[in-house]
Amino acid sequence: MAVAHWSLFIGVLLITLVLAGTLLGRLPLSSAMIYLGLGYVLGPGGLGLIAPDPFLHAGPLELMAELAVLISLFAVGLQLGVPMRDRRWVLPLRLAFPSMAITVGLIAVVGVWGLDLSLGAAVLLGGILAPTDPVLASGVQAESGARPDQVRFSLAGEGALNDGSAFPFVLLGLGLLGLHELGQDGWHWWAVDLLWATGGGLAIGALLGALIGKLVVHLRTRHHSAVGLDEFLSLGLVAISYGTAQLCLASGFLAVFAAGLALNRVREQPLENELPPEAAAPPVQGYGARSTHPRHASATMTQAVQVFNGRLERLAELAIVLIIGAMLPYVQLSPVLWWFIPLLFLILRPLAVLAGMLGMRLPGHQRAMIGWFGIRGIGSVFYLMFALHRGVTGELARDLVSLTLVTVAASILAHGMSVLPAMTWYARCKAARP
Repeated sequence: MAVAHWSLFIGVLLITLVLAGTLLGRLPLSSAMIYLGLGYVLGPGGLGLIAPDPFLHAGPLELMAELAVLISLFAVGLQLGVPMRDRRWVLPLRLAFPSMAITVGLIAVVGVWGLDLSLGAAVLLGGILAPTDPVLASGVQAESGARPDQVRFSLAGEGALNDGSAFPFVLLGLGLLGLHELGQDGWHWWAVDLLWATGGGLAIGALLGALIGKLVVHLRTRHHSAVGLDEFLSLGLVAISYGTAQLCLASGFLAVFAAGLALNRVREQPLENELPPEAAAPPVQGYGARSTHPRHASATMTQAVQVFNGRLERLAELAIVLIIGAMLPYVQLSPVLWWFIPLLFLILRPLAVLAGMLGMRLPGHQRAMIGWFGIRGIGSVFYLMFALHRGVTGELARDLVSLTLVTVAASILAHGMSVLPAMTWYARCKAARP
């Protein structure tokens, strides 16, 4: 696109973001639904101001989606204030690993027997569509705090974790297609792409988030330095976590999520002679005073980073969903879409959730909510572009583009329209329980 077109696109992007917080917020629609429609109007199906052809521009689109995923993962990590040793993590971990793997397997079976795909193509399709999105359905995001609602917390945690845990299956599909090295008898995939990428990514992110967070708090409380520029702290921690993990062949997505979690858990360790008795302590006002106070420095740092990253997250969501809407004219509609998408939403997702939760005691309304809100979004777009950029071409590329984009668009519409009534029903069920 020309500079004028990019200027117009960015201008519409920013003005829409401002309006979404006021005028659009009053409509009975999710913000993602509005962005999707606006993207279609701006794209080749409407005014033709932007033309994000996924077959010609897979590289830039992959980078854009990757940045959006990283921003959303860090934001979710900052928001989830539950310690990792807490038992409430059991459910999102089971959803993000066993349930996600089962979803890949179920989609692969449908791909081979129902879509006439090769095994590698079917596994790749499963890896693309299995991850859920922690951002697009804002109505079911987890609240901040140490005691969030179980369903909201589990859906947010699952979406953040499985954006990273799906990567090995995308690589497995590419490997079966001859586009990625799996190693003899698949040892490289098992040892590096799966086990090390998962564990190493979480460990690297947690270590860097904790070390950098504690260093900043120490400098602020002990030396009154490193104050301000919390925006740079947010961007820097995302970049250093992702870069370190990628250089170590670990999952950059899981590293960024873990860094956000670790930063949220940083606490001050004030010296005894630094603290006056609480009864005599004057109220602390102003950013400068709070950011260097022995009792408020970490909370002030985390809050400032959350505010900045939350705005980035909204901008990233707007940009990617606009692009998704603009890419819809490149879809080849086929009868397959009419049965595949309902099958994924209504049967495969609930089955995978039930299998992953075996042995857990959860009320029926919680199981129903988790089974339904398997929202597909930015992660699936990234993995689609990743596959196209790594050499998937021809009829398979066209099939993957059509299946992925229509599934994501259908998810934005179906889940966006159902958020309000579903959450109202869930609140009634929750209030009725003793």
